[in-house]
Amino acid sequence: MITVGVDGSRAGLEAVGWAAREAVLREVPLTIVHAMPRWACESESEGGHYAEVARWIRDGGRTVLAAAEERAHREQPKIEVTTAFLPGDPRTALVSAAEDAELLVIGSHGLGCVRGLLVGSVAYGVAGRAACDVVLVRELPSLPRGEVVVGVDGSPASRRVLDFAFAEAELRGADLRAAHAWAWPQLGGFEPADPDSERNELLVLKETLAGHRERHPDVTVVEEVVHGHPVEVLRQAATGADLLVVGSHGHGTFAGMVIGSVSQAMLHQSPCPLAVVRRRQDSEA
Repeated sequence: MITVGVDGSRAGLEAVGWAAREAVLREVPLTIVHAMPRWACESESEGGHYAEVARWIRDGGRTVLAAAEERAHREQPKIEVTTAFLPGDPRTALVSAAEDAELLVIGSHGLGCVRGLLVGSVAYGVAGRAACDVVLVRELPSLPRGEVVVGVDGSPASRRVLDFAFAEAELRGADLRAAHAWAWPQLGGFEPADPDSERNELLVLKETLAGHRERHPDVTVVEEVVHGHPVEVLRQAATGADLLVVGSHGHGTFAGMVIGSVSQAMLHQSPCPLAVVRRRQDSEA
């Protein structure tokens, strides 16, 4: 099952369209959910002024869900779709609703913009707390190039990230670009690149990819080793891509959130749909 959250925004409908296509590729049903205040869900049989407001909120929610379901069927006429209201805070409700899902898809709707950063607080909170993998549909490339991009850092957590990326490329019949950024920071910036270091980094990338290539022999892989900051390297590599895949691993936790700094930055800056792949132990921490 794929779960997608909607809020009535254009970004939410784009997320539904993406989720519907993904559900058909995976041959799983799609669940569309919309969060609203708990009191609006629980006061349906009560009278008075607040009951009128609650009915207005519920009617609006039904409209949002109906538009989302229509978008899903427009994208994939034969898809199996269910819809549901979620009572309570959208972040907590979405995380709970996706506990049994393969994937949680959300739009990037947000109102704050600083130096080109644009992502909603719900999207940001859910990406850091969900137990399943999360896809943020921030922007759809106008002319996708039939390529999935994955960020590879050579860490043990890369295994699940690569499992996801290879599977997505195979489902879509797309090429896979494995981007590995390397740089040694110092006070004045980055140390200059040198041929020996680049060869070593390329060897790390090849070793990391080896087993995955064997399991997915039909996926064409492009290896890319770039000297530079990971965020800028991934942003450039993903321009025009169908999907960018990154890991969620980080070292800090706050209110159950575990997400790395590169993943946080890509939530804001990814030029295409972004998949944040969870470590299995993230939900157990």
